[in-house]
Amino acid sequence: MVAGPAATRPFRVSYTGDYLNEAGEQVFADLAFDLYEGTAVKPDFLRRQSPQPGDASYWDNLYSLEVTPADLRGTEGIVIFRPFVKAASFAEGAEDLTVIGRAGAGYDKIDLAACTAADVAVFNAPDTLTHATASSAFVLMLALAKRLTGQERLVKTARWDLQPAVMGVDLPGKTLGIVGLGASGRELARLAAPWGMTVIAYSPRASAEEAKALGVTLVPTLDEVFARSDFVSLHNRLDASTRGLITAQHFALMKPTAYFINVARGEIVDEAALIETLRSGRIAGAGLDVFEHEPLPAGHPLIALNNVILTPHWLPSTRDAARLTMASVANGMIRASQGLVPENILNRDVLARPGFQRKLARFAVNRH
Repeated sequence: MVAGPAATRPFRVSYTGDYLNEAGEQVFADLAFDLYEGTAVKPDFLRRQSPQPGDASYWDNLYSLEVTPADLRGTEGIVIFRPFVKAASFAEGAEDLTVIGRAGAGYDKIDLAACTAADVAVFNAPDTLTHATASSAFVLMLALAKRLTGQERLVKTARWDLQPAVMGVDLPGKTLGIVGLGASGRELARLAAPWGMTVIAYSPRASAEEAKALGVTLVPTLDEVFARSDFVSLHNRLDASTRGLITAQHFALMKPTAYFINVARGEIVDEAALIETLRSGRIAGAGLDVFEHEPLPAGHPLIALNNVILTPHWLPSTRDAARLTMASVANGMIRASQGLVPENILNRDVLARPGFQRKLARFAVNRH
């Protein structure tokens, strides 16, 4: 008698509803669902969070979405795009939920302590956006240096007579100051290396040896980065110690010819102080992919300024980076579906909790 295939236990994975459009269709063609073929993972979406036809308020609140207790029922894994995961998300417990995968590196919108208390492991994709983020900072730096938007405006308004007013600068010989020498900060240093720039960085936890190998000089204070640099680029993580870290004091230290770039998180910066600095012409300009409150509403003061380049928290979101990110998350879910711990766990204390171990052990049957 030939034995049949071993029984498997389905592992339901819900992607947050902001991956869908108003018609309930995937906005992104490639969520790496192909990797789930032949596994126990059954992907779906949290459709309660998806946009509904005619609901304009959805887009106003896109970055304020939250995972609710109802979203946790009937799913073993959740993939987070934009929504918050707060303590209130676990108000009704988390009997089914085993893992949360953050589709990206940042996890400031996920309450790790609450997840641990609910016996839910959280993992992210820390390296998949490294180059995309660093190259976004670099393209903003180059566009600001060349005054690209001003040059374009002359063509569109037929004011070629104003060419002398939009002369830019070159990067060789200039100083790049990096705040946060983590993965994307180090990648930016590598991208800048062939351009003949002096690169300095403020990063309290950075390795002096690794910085030296990159040709980066670590400086002891944040003030020094702002005072010395022709371009300051933020790459640090948002947490309690960095929220509101960059203030009017730092902008006051900058050269009038200097530029400020932020591809990290808007909440790291005192945005009102930055607006006043740009409005007064105290610095030459800024390139911003992130903001204190997102999405940036129509009529926001930053939109009226001509010395700033604005992108919608999307510049690093290339097709290549998205595939890497979604594949990393999918592989984490596949490991969990086999009763294995995913890589890149953020709340490692959960691994020793009996409740989490019991949840994960339910899926060891799929490991064959």
